[in-house]
Amino acid sequence: MITKRIIPCLDVRDGMVVKGKNFLGVREIADPVELARFYNQSGADELVFYDITASAEGRGLFTDVLERVASEVFIPLTVGGSINTLADFDRVLKCGADKVSVNSGAIKNPTLITEGAKRYGSQCVVLSMDVKRVDGTFRLFAKGGREDTGIDAVEWARQGIERGAGELVVNSIDTDGVRGGFDIELLQKICEFSTVPVIASGGAGNMEHFLELFRKVPNIDAGLAASIFHLKEVAIEDLKKYLEDQGIEMRRTQL
Repeated sequence: MITKRIIPCLDVRDGMVVKGKNFLGVREIADPVELARFYNQSGADELVFYDITASAEGRGLFTDVLERVASEVFIPLTVGGSINTLADFDRVLKCGADKVSVNSGAIKNPTLITEGAKRYGSQCVVLSMDVKRVDGTFRLFAKGGREDTGIDAVEWARQGIERGAGELVVNSIDTDGVRGGFDIELLQKICEFSTVPVIASGGAGNMEHFLELFRKVPNIDAGLAASIFHLKEVAIEDLKKYLEDQGIEMRRTQL
């Protein structure tokens, strides 16, 4: 059995960590450097850093903030936000990222996934997907959930794996910030065929939601969350102990 990972996510806008609901109503929460230091010391298995408005604003990712965050963490760091070229890959990797997350850039140019995998290895390329139900189907959205691409999200996940993505992050817009649990149906559909690790994102409101995720989608590799960790409503070490007590095998990070 694969051990499960718990991953906090820093959604960064204008140099501050923010959080919203269904990708809307975004409000500032904390300083990303302080949060990165906290998660490095509190049992997180990895950390994700998204510059959430870089693509929509047509600018490069905030590398100064990223460098400060990277200097605080000694766990794997995945970084995304306006990754459109191999030069963008190179830039964030040099700032301290271990893996690069592609989203809107890969939708515009799917060969970016293949090129990134060829140059840096599949393990470095994370395909992040923002997904929402539209007319009974799972639709892929771009630019931080602002733009409906018309692409079937499940098929896009399949193509991403074929092109060389080494990991998928599946962000459910429908459940984001609602705290009603992960989108089990969506995750089950993707995990049925995925040959790479899949990370569930969007909807975690308590420890029981993670238990439901790992039990109902046994092939899922990790649960990602933001506000319940940022606001210290759930401690990662407490969450791991709870899940282990329920028979879920967790990865253990050296503190």
